[in-house]
Amino acid sequence: MHSDHQATVTHNYRRSASRLTIFAHVFGILAFILMLVWLLQYRGGIEYDSYDGARVFNVHPFLMFCGFIFLSGEAMMVYKTVKATHMVQKMVHMIFQLGAFVLGVVGICAVFKFHDMSNVEDVYSLHSWIGIATITLFAVQWLAGLISFMAPQPEVTRHSLLPWHICGGRTLLYMSIAAALTGLMEKATFQQLQSDREGRLVNFLGLCILLFGIFVDLSVALARYI
Repeated sequence: MHSDHQATVTHNYRRSASRLTIFAHVFGILAFILMLVWLLQYRGGIEYDSYDGARVFNVHPFLMFCGFIFLSGEAMMVYKTVKATHMVQKMVHMIFQLGAFVLGVVGICAVFKFHDMSNVEDVYSLHSWIGIATITLFAVQWLAGLISFMAPQPEVTRHSLLPWHICGGRTLLYMSIAAALTGLMEKATFQQLQSDREGRLVNFLGLCILLFGIFVDLSVALARYI
């Protein structure tokens, strides 16, 4: 009787977690579309090797969301909500997170390149402080996960480290979103937007990024009970 009840509870949590991933993907895709519209229509395009500093800068928000935040969120969801063997889940999780980190580094390099082209001071704002802290801690988290969960370790060690790894991942997700939102506000404040329409687009973009993170976190939290 107890096993039947437990099976029902597990099924309900799995179904709820799966539904939440749908919402996460909807808001993630919406944010991706809004980001492209904003950068291509209002900000002049995206090109790392351009002589136009604005086009170089635009690589930064594009990769920091589409590469770093979105791919990192996918990595979190795939580990708990996709049916596969545990080893496959771990491998995909680690590969996605590594890809997110690499794209994040390229995105940060783009903004440093823009600052060099424009003679702007580096790491001067709250946005940049949060961003540098996030990418640094993300690298530490990835290396710690590689050593703790991919390399041979006693099972008791893995069990003791797992809660810290999960909490660290969820914290980094919200830190990256905080960096994204402060970056959008910084862009809107220090560089005047072209119109009220662009301002509303940026607001909706920020809201979609936040909701993407919330639904990723909720799906991962519920999936822990599967």
